Amino acid sequence: MFQLNQMIKKLAILVFGIFFLNITNAQQKVTVDANAKGQKFEHFWSKCVGAGRANEGLRAGWLEQLKQIQQNCGFQYVRFHGLFHDDMFPVFEKNEKITCNWQYIDELFDRMLDLKTKPFVELGFFPKVIASQNSKTQFWWKASITPDENSFGKWQNLVKAFAQHCVDRYGIDEVLTWYFEVWNEPDLNPGFWDSGRSDYFRLYKISVEAVKSVDKRLKVGGPSTSNFTADNRFDADIQTAPSKSMWTKENVNNIEWQGVWIKDFLAYCEKEKLPVDFISCHPYPTDYALNPETSRYEGLTRYVQSTFDDMNWMKKVLAKSAFPNAEIHYTEWSTSPNSRDPQHDFLPPAAYIVKVNLDCIGLANSLSYWTFTDIFEEKGGAESIFHGGFGMINYQGIVKPTYHAYRMLNELGDEKLFACESVFVSRNSGSGKIVILAYNYPEEYKNAVPSGSSKRENGSSKKIDLNVSNLKPGTQFKLEILDKDNGNVHNYWQSIGSPEPPTREQTALLKKVANDLKTEIITVGKDGILHVDRELTPWSLVLIK
Repeated sequence: MFQLNQMIKKLAILVFGIFFLNITNAQQKVTVDANAKGQKFEHFWSKCVGAGRANEGLRAGWLEQLKQIQQNCGFQYVRFHGLFHDDMFPVFEKNEKITCNWQYIDELFDRMLDLKTKPFVELGFFPKVIASQNSKTQFWWKASITPDENSFGKWQNLVKAFAQHCVDRYGIDEVLTWYFEVWNEPDLNPGFWDSGRSDYFRLYKISVEAVKSVDKRLKVGGPSTSNFTADNRFDADIQTAPSKSMWTKENVNNIEWQGVWIKDFLAYCEKEKLPVDFISCHPYPTDYALNPETSRYEGLTRYVQSTFDDMNWMKKVLAKSAFPNAEIHYTEWSTSPNSRDPQHDFLPPAAYIVKVNLDCIGLANSLSYWTFTDIFEEKGGAESIFHGGFGMINYQGIVKPTYHAYRMLNELGDEKLFACESVFVSRNSGSGKIVILAYNYPEEYKNAVPSGSSKRENGSSKKIDLNVSNLKPGTQFKLEILDKDNGNVHNYWQSIGSPEPPTREQTALLKKVANDLKTEIITVGKDGILHVDRELTPWSLVLIK
């Protein structure tokens, strides 16, 4: 039945795509009334954004970039690992007594709040004095991930003391707007949790009890698991090796993918009478949890609709659970979970970001891009200024096409007037201003999300012939165009010899090129109609405001 539904959906998408292409190729007009009743929607794409680890947030460059993405992309929350890691010095042990120290966390949170961003608190990882004596570690900075029997009580005390401190310092009204997420991807072993599912559920229980003991209204959730899967590797208490024959490039999009541990987590919380204020996981559109180089399914990515599918699966599961009103936060997402995927620096992910977010309006409370910056050290420092890092801004402060995708999404109003494949027309309910976002995700690439070293800058073009009526004659609209030749900084960097590192003058030039989108001005005619007749080149974005 699932395969049949998938085939029907794909056929509908194909027919609709062909229909829209035929409309535009024939230059038939689409008309939108600027005064028509709009449909309210939320900018769930700008609710939260990711970063690497807490200690990186104490750097000047990180804070400068945070200010930039908050002002231009509208992000409200930032989530990161390692809040309780030893480089934040959250605890000291003396004479077998543990005392808390919040100076470093306070410094980070204070600066974030000053920049109008809130912490989406990820509770993790263990300080050494709480972890098992022989704890395994993750990343070069050695995050402790192994509990022992003594860890759970110490952890509960730490979490309770932390939540109480946050309320004391920032006030209950402020902290009630925060989110407390328990751990990161505990399903990955080896990975981020050197124990089993049952021990993670125990960790969630004591964590939610600790936070709620400070104030029952504080929001706690989980299980923060990794990307959706279609095999049985996570059915046991500890992750097992997947079957090699589970799927191939031919059938990867014809089988049902499910959120890891989601059903079991909801059932456990219902049984234990534990609150779940929000559910969280990481719907990367891939078949692998970490890097493709180590995957049994190397090179496989799912089709462009996979995030839409995953979100619908989650909505249905949650609706049938004991927690139908829980918020849904996807606390990590990108084209791939590989911090050395060259595609992160290229043009195609920008069109992918816009398409997925517009397609998924109303299906989640947040879809958090991982990450806003290349000041990110899970694998240590990078060997190149463009190394496939997650960030929408590189280490030197040079913005990538993904940055412009979020900046353009942020420009949209809060009412949808019209949407179809490649065009979204919005209105600001306060000012009445019309903002249009057009994009071209080429039809021939919809069976696989962009990943790897191919720039994929080719593909079919699309034509749009859009008219917006009932506007004030003479009103001017500005077009901003991101495409292969404008704002696509990686190509320019290569054209000047790929300097490593660039000089200060070259860095300034690269920053200018990265922000130098093509612009045009179009004017509303005497008839009060804005006429947009354009050809969208492959992977391009056009903001009309």
